[in-house]
Amino acid sequence: MTSLLTGLPFRSTTARRTAVTFAFVLCGVAGLSACGKTIQIGDSTPQTASAPAPASSPAAADGRSGDNTALQVVDSTAQDAGLNGNGGTVTGTAVQEAPPKWVQLSAVTSAPLFSPHLININQAALYRFDKDTAQPSQSNCNDDCAVQWPPVTIKEGGNVYLAGVDQKDVGAIRRQDGQVQLTVGGWPVYRFSGDSRPGDLNGQGVGGTWFAVGPTGEKAEQGASAPQ
Repeated sequence: MTSLLTGLPFRSTTARRTAVTFAFVLCGVAGLSACGKTIQIGDSTPQTASAPAPASSPAAADGRSGDNTALQVVDSTAQDAGLNGNGGTVTGTAVQEAPPKWVQLSAVTSAPLFSPHLININQAALYRFDKDTAQPSQSNCNDDCAVQWPPVTIKEGGNVYLAGVDQKDVGAIRRQDGQVQLTVGGWPVYRFSGDSRPGDLNGQGVGGTWFAVGPTGEKAEQGASAPQ
């Protein structure tokens, strides 16, 4: 698979929604002020605004922010940020018992898809589900569905590293089980338990509702019969 950036490796919600705010602290150039994006969980249409970032504690060496709830969205790979390993993101068909400390989202192109799609730090393809909604962001994949299609979760206070993905397209929701799931373009994102090796795209088109997710939340296109 080929990275889009030269030189870079690469809600069912509860009946009673709780308004939880996630502040995504955007990393600025040295000497400039960073901007923040705040998402109010439970809003019918999440509002996005640029504003001075709230003060936050320095990120820990393992990629976690000092703040317990804010997620930091970083315009670099984890490796460029000086991190090793995968932050706790499981490989292959392993079950994600606990949310990882940090997550990396990278846009790549690979056959049989001819448009960009997202992978995680382990080069596992990421997917979106047509029965979910993007406005508002909501996951309708729970219980047995979430076993077959594990949600891309992250530990509260963790960092999201990006390559070929715009910060403004990254968000998060509180799942039915209380875990925090990442969204892209409003769409909750998942892995597929049937993808056992890096580069697998076995989940593409499953049931006519599951598709590899593009860097702005769109369905990745495949051949002349690409989903609309």
